[in-house]
Amino acid sequence: MNKTAWKRAGVALTAVAVVTGVAGCQDGDAKAAPETNSHGDVTKVITAAYEKTSAAKAAKVKMTMTMEGAGPDSGTAEMTGVQGWDPAVMDFTMKGSMLAAGGEDMPEAMRMIMLDQVMYVDMGAKQAAEMDGKRWMKLDMKAAVDGAGDKALQKQLTGGLDNMNQDPAQQLALLLDSPDLKHVGAEKINGMETQRYKGTITMEQMLKASGSSKLISKEDHAKLVEGMKKSKFKGYDTELWVNEDGYPARMDIRMTAADGKMHIKADYSDYGTKTAVQAPPAKDTLDLMEMLKGLSKDLGEAGAQG
Repeated sequence: MNKTAWKRAGVALTAVAVVTGVAGCQDGDAKAAPETNSHGDVTKVITAAYEKTSAAKAAKVKMTMTMEGAGPDSGTAEMTGVQGWDPAVMDFTMKGSMLAAGGEDMPEAMRMIMLDQVMYVDMGAKQAAEMDGKRWMKLDMKAAVDGAGDKALQKQLTGGLDNMNQDPAQQLALLLDSPDLKHVGAEKINGMETQRYKGTITMEQMLKASGSSKLISKEDHAKLVEGMKKSKFKGYDTELWVNEDGYPARMDIRMTAADGKMHIKADYSDYGTKTAVQAPPAKDTLDLMEMLKGLSKDLGEAGAQG
């Protein structure tokens, strides 16, 4: 695979890693409605929004992801399309400066499909001509995790795979853990009358919600907490706009760490939309994991001969 193809795969992986990172702090098995406590009327509204969103199972989305101070990964990615969260599927078209940073050979837009925990990235017709006619790059997330060989790590990472495409229902469930959750006021979003809410989710609350302490050893959990502290990552600042039908019209999440800032804004519509997401034909796909295995084998043989 040539340099341009590697750039395209790298940009796609960066986008996937960021979105997965946001969702991966959640418990992929969490399907029941979250418990309520003393949040009062605000909690009732967010809980109702959670239940409606969870039942809808899919929506159309326009997401803007901005990274600052992250070196070559900095920039903006705009993703539009449809996503489902029961089961987790996604069909997005991505564009923006994050994509353009890959070089002049990068396309203006790139399509990404997720289905059955596998991501497919359209590398473009020009690139297909240099890859035996295969224009789709296949990135099997679960296979990559299984290849790690660490059972505890596999369980920890795959717990978030079902929600890797920024599941709005689970984001609402997580927001309910915020001790400072409050109503800000009324606001018009995309022509809709909405009510605006905001809250902060701390690192400790995120780890508790993920159940990570139950999935890995005490020693590994301590290392995880220490690593997050060193990164100066404190948690999410979240804002939510709920429309008159009780669904999230917009979710706005901001994060700060030692290596930069990240801002994700997602506008949702057409809840309950059909998600007829299909994988590209096998004859048109190139498996990245298999290709890397082949490359590793070739390098090993070359080293042995040298």
